[in-house]
Amino acid sequence: MYAETPRDAPAWRARWRERRASFHADDQSGVWRFRELLPVLRDARQAVTLREGNTPLYDLPHCGRDAGLERVWAKHQGLNPTGSFKDTGMTVAVSQAREAGRAWLACASTGNTSASMAAYAARAGMRSLVLVPAGQITWSKLAQALDFGASVCQLRTDFDGCMRVLHQVAARHSLYLVNSMNPFRLEGQKTAAAELLEQMNWQPPDHVVVPGGNLANASALGKGFLELQRWGFIARAPRISIIQAEGANPLVRSLREHQGRELTPVEAKTRATAIRIGNPASWQKAVRVLRETGGYCTDVSEAEIAAAKQAIGREGIGCEPASAAALAGARKLARTGAIAPGESVVLILTGHGLKDPDYASDMGLASLPPAMEASAEAVLRALERA
Repeated sequence: MYAETPRDAPAWRARWRERRASFHADDQSGVWRFRELLPVLRDARQAVTLREGNTPLYDLPHCGRDAGLERVWAKHQGLNPTGSFKDTGMTVAVSQAREAGRAWLACASTGNTSASMAAYAARAGMRSLVLVPAGQITWSKLAQALDFGASVCQLRTDFDGCMRVLHQVAARHSLYLVNSMNPFRLEGQKTAAAELLEQMNWQPPDHVVVPGGNLANASALGKGFLELQRWGFIARAPRISIIQAEGANPLVRSLREHQGRELTPVEAKTRATAIRIGNPASWQKAVRVLRETGGYCTDVSEAEIAAAKQAIGREGIGCEPASAAALAGARKLARTGAIAPGESVVLILTGHGLKDPDYASDMGLASLPPAMEASAEAVLRALERA
């Protein structure tokens, strides 16, 4: 599957670092510059890239202090081309599809996957079909898929119902499915582990905290860290912890009630739409990652998510509600002692703040200020009240 098994970690690290200075599009991609870790393309020219990856790592001093933690960072995957971590996996899946000669891509989505797939399909000159649950996707996400030329169908069901219909349609039409069960998606997404380690000078953090919806992201990051450990790039992998919303917590329930041996789907209800999934496809992989890294899995309330999103915003960083679940979960794990005050923590922010612009007003966190007289005096009075 891979070109070769890594044997000389220092040389490979230098190679990956040097590629960032290249003018070649593949080298400037934060996914394809780690191509030694990816499934081989027979023709490298088939790679479909929008120069994804290379996302920033921010320190969060105020969030850390509020949580009683000394070292907290955020890896902001929402600064990918279409505004979410999905791009890092989609570039590999779509590249494989184009090389195989496929004409149609398809997915079920709560928003981010559809935006990403539609963009990469357009870039590759391919067609795309999106099935979304009616009334359960933000307009900003839906608008992206429409802008990129996708054929969008809103179905009167939830995400899991969309997945069921998608498989039925795929059985009767030649579609290449790019939901998270597609193994190439996980291969691309795991490169964020290498990128994060590179940003931390190959010193792994103690904890990586990930929001949990369909659970592919945590599974992919776990795969990346564990492979890099096995190949000698790092001495240990970080603990990977998964945070779900209380209203969409099938993995939490599985671990609590069945020790992760089986999973009962739930009717997902949360305002954090990106993790509003009641029957996650990658739950078994996620359970393995939790066990192999010694991570934790917990859920957080809607109020905790909203407060965490506001706290991240006070750092000057915007993220979608699902991303804020990572901070809410880290706070909870710190309170219970699962994360010690001196341990290093990286939160994975999965989506951009503009993915759900109505969230703040809907949750009562902010409102449009009233119109006022156009005068300096009126503005000064407003400043006195601030």
